[in-house]
Amino acid sequence: MKSRSKSSKGWLKEHFDDPYVKEAQRLGYRSRACFKLIEIQEKDQLIRPGMTLVDLGAAPGGWSQLASQWVGHQGLVIASDILAMDALPGVEFIQGDFSSEDVYQSLQTRLDGKAIDLVICDMAPNITGNSVVDQYQAMALAELALAFACEHLKPQGDFLIKLFQGKGVQEFEQELRKSFSKLLIRKPKSSRARSREMYYLARGFKGR
Repeated sequence: MKSRSKSSKGWLKEHFDDPYVKEAQRLGYRSRACFKLIEIQEKDQLIRPGMTLVDLGAAPGGWSQLASQWVGHQGLVIASDILAMDALPGVEFIQGDFSSEDVYQSLQTRLDGKAIDLVICDMAPNITGNSVVDQYQAMALAELALAFACEHLKPQGDFLIKLFQGKGVQEFEQELRKSFSKLLIRKPKSSRARSREMYYLARGFKGR
């Protein structure tokens, strides 16, 4: 068996030494990404009891895990990812490629015309190592998520999405400002400092 490269060994060491990883394991959270949503929730009070929300790019389920607790029994969480995800209480999961017509239709069927209060999206493309290609794919996913949100959010609904700083973000930001009343940009403390990720919280959907 080949030995791991220095870079992969370094990543593994950083991962397992990460205090957020350790704390996630201690608390039974599915991923360290839970802390990013917790920080945003504490600051912005995004998720409330009784809400209907869709979690795009949900696997392994950390955000859905928290969201289902916060919306309570009267709320609804629908999660989707191309990867499999273990079942969570109060979460309905649709597996498949969000860019495919089948998954889009499955989400529409489950909603059955019901408007959504919130769309949260922590999606990221499979990394190729080519920064230009990776950024293009990330922005293509973001455009799809925004199109879905604008089609299904109720007026004054909200949209939270992760973006990687780079080509296309400025234009995407302008699209958000056209469709929503307020745009907030967050960099949670639990987001690694070297990461280009930022979280864009668009509030007050203006309607179709």
